[in-house]
Amino acid sequence: MKFTAEQIAGILEGDVVGNPEAEVHTLAKIEEGIEGSLTFLANPKYSPYIYTTKATITIVNRTFEPESELSTTLIKVDDAYKSFSKLLEYYNQVKLMKSGIEQPSVLSDNVEYGEGLYLGSFCYIGKNVKIGKNVKIYPNSFVGDNVTIGDNCILFAGVRVYSETVMGDNCTIHSGAIIGSDGFGYAPNEEGEYHKVPQIGNVILEDNVDVGACTTIDRATLGSTVIKRGVKLDNQIQIAHNVVIGENTVIASQTGIAGSTKIGKSCIIGGQVGIVGHITIGNNVRIQAQSGVSKNLADGETVQGTPSLGYSDFNKSYVHFKNLPKIVADVEDIKQQIKQ
Repeated sequence: MKFTAEQIAGILEGDVVGNPEAEVHTLAKIEEGIEGSLTFLANPKYSPYIYTTKATITIVNRTFEPESELSTTLIKVDDAYKSFSKLLEYYNQVKLMKSGIEQPSVLSDNVEYGEGLYLGSFCYIGKNVKIGKNVKIYPNSFVGDNVTIGDNCILFAGVRVYSETVMGDNCTIHSGAIIGSDGFGYAPNEEGEYHKVPQIGNVILEDNVDVGACTTIDRATLGSTVIKRGVKLDNQIQIAHNVVIGENTVIASQTGIAGSTKIGKSCIIGGQVGIVGHITIGNNVRIQAQSGVSKNLADGETVQGTPSLGYSDFNKSYVHFKNLPKIVADVEDIKQQIKQ
């Protein structure tokens, strides 16, 4: 797919300085630019590269004035970084702009779908599924019975969406993610054997939710596991049954959240965090990486450690922990002096 400088300037509302017919077909860093590539210059520290780059087109700020001759065609814009980000988004949309139903695929009874559907080969869509407009479901994906998928959602290859799941608009589910698997519910009998407790609830993803690769979200025992609007989940996260995650919370990879925990809005949770079940975490909470959270957290708290402590308390304690051998030696020396 090729674009001319003139076409790109039209998308970005910029001005071409150089050859308006210059064509590009790929993107590159300015220091790694090759013929046929598009790059940008936003950080002044990279300015020397604009005189040596082999990129065909470079996006720059309007204030940029070259100090010597350039071989690259310029597109001048108000903000080079934002314009390049806009172009990346546009490029991604074009790249994902597929439609049609590839074969072999299975659409079961009473499936409804809107215009612009792309269904990759070897997909299975269960009974009574409702799919909105411009939805892209990539090959080898499974969508169970009675699932609802909103407009402009993307399910990348190998996604599994179990029955009864409800997905809002503009959700992105990355490869290997599983939405709606059984919650980890077992009850012991008198002999100590564990028997499965049926998990008959579902999962609800509200609008603008992103789910990373190989992340699992379990269905509720009763009711719903709810991921609210704007939540962003990294790869390899485990969310157990009946968890509720508030709006615009972001969670890094390898975090595990046990059942029935409620997390507020606009929280930031680092990687490899473990959160026990049946607790409440307030709004705007910050949990540092590798923390273990075993109790309720109030709005605005920042915690670290296992079990987690207040962030400043943890740092103070850690200073003493590092000095523990010296402290022990000092205590032993004092004990010897007392004996003498």
